[in-house]
Amino acid sequence: MKLPTLPGFDPQAFEKYVKNTGWLMIARVGTLIVKMLTGIAVANYLGSSQNGMLNYPMALITFFMAASALGLDSYITRELLNKPGSKNVLLGTAFRIRLCAGVLMLPLIYLTYFLINSGETGATVPFHFIIIVSFVCVIQSVNIIDSYFQSQIQGKKIMIVQVLANIISALLKIFLIFISAPLTLFIWALLIDAVFLAAGYLWMYVKNTESVFQWSFDKQVAKSLLQKSWPLAFSAILVSLYMKIDQVMISSYLGNSELGIYSTVVNLSESWYFIPVATVAALFPAIMNAKRDDQKRYQIRLQNLYDLMSFLSIGIAVIITFASPVLYRILYTEEYYEGAQILSIHVWAGVFVFLGSASGQYLIAEGYTKLALTRTAVGALINIILNIMWIPVFGIKGAAWATLIAYAVSTFYILLIPRTRTQGTMMLKSLIQLTLLKKLFNRKLNT
Repeated sequence: MKLPTLPGFDPQAFEKYVKNTGWLMIARVGTLIVKMLTGIAVANYLGSSQNGMLNYPMALITFFMAASALGLDSYITRELLNKPGSKNVLLGTAFRIRLCAGVLMLPLIYLTYFLINSGETGATVPFHFIIIVSFVCVIQSVNIIDSYFQSQIQGKKIMIVQVLANIISALLKIFLIFISAPLTLFIWALLIDAVFLAAGYLWMYVKNTESVFQWSFDKQVAKSLLQKSWPLAFSAILVSLYMKIDQVMISSYLGNSELGIYSTVVNLSESWYFIPVATVAALFPAIMNAKRDDQKRYQIRLQNLYDLMSFLSIGIAVIITFASPVLYRILYTEEYYEGAQILSIHVWAGVFVFLGSASGQYLIAEGYTKLALTRTAVGALINIILNIMWIPVFGIKGAAWATLIAYAVSTFYILLIPRTRTQGTMMLKSLIQLTLLKKLFNRKLNT
């Protein structure tokens, strides 16, 4: 099948890059559809208050999940590509490190929970819910196998594992709804989801004629991995803080019912975020090749990428803004209808997520990893400050505006740095669709 191409990208190269990531895109789309439908059914069954209690534990431990992963996934993929003969040492060492980090996170999670709940505005989520979900940090250590399959360019196997795990998870939740299960069983289902995914990776790894019993641990390799991956780990923690802190703060300030409503907003708004990730992954090799061979073409491809990200994200935001009242009336019960207005605000944050994903690849290509970390930190800090100021006054609408502004500032932070200001200007051009307007204007002149 012939795939459509983009201006500025060679058709054959574009098709090759897209097909290389095609299976991963299918996995993301499949996972998205299954999670969305299941999440809607669970939210309607539980009601806004219990749905808030269900979402709170995962929002809280997300920071610790990122910390326990130690930024090893992408780094191990690169190491496996460079040193395929060291596969068992690399995987064994990375697994052991992540397992130990996951165990060390448990007391920190519990301490954080009690610190948050020490004041009058503490969340009303039972502590045993946090204990159950916290073990996801330990179980996810098995997911290092994902890095192996990525290094082997076996995206189809990742797709199979992710889609099957999500289908089984969805069937379990539907069964729980069918038997009118209490909230506690849905909390257990969050942990079981992680077990399904880890078991799927193990099964696929063994099916690939490999054995985890051949994995080994090497202290020197462990030291090297930790020294080189810690910036990625810190960045992952900041990203999770950036994206989840509003949910933790909503529960503390406003209660579980408001968190339950806001969780539906986040699910619908962020369900599109797989698009920039998949698109950028497909086009990044072409951009890197242009950087190596032709600087002019490199800049053209970057501008085309920004234009594409802007066009897609603005289109999605406009459609969702007008469709949000209808969506909520079709998908959710009446107690969630407040979310329609919040969604029409929150969905515009996606414009800056799309552009941020594209410019993030530029920062990587140019070696500006510290700058990428700095802008994420700035966004996280602004998000926290605005949430503290606005949630008590404006409720969940304040949280949506805080997210939108924080994402915008983070994405365009590169305008403040002289060496990256040109890229910021290029993103501004794409944001106002300047390239598209020029093409339309030139076409009118030629007719």
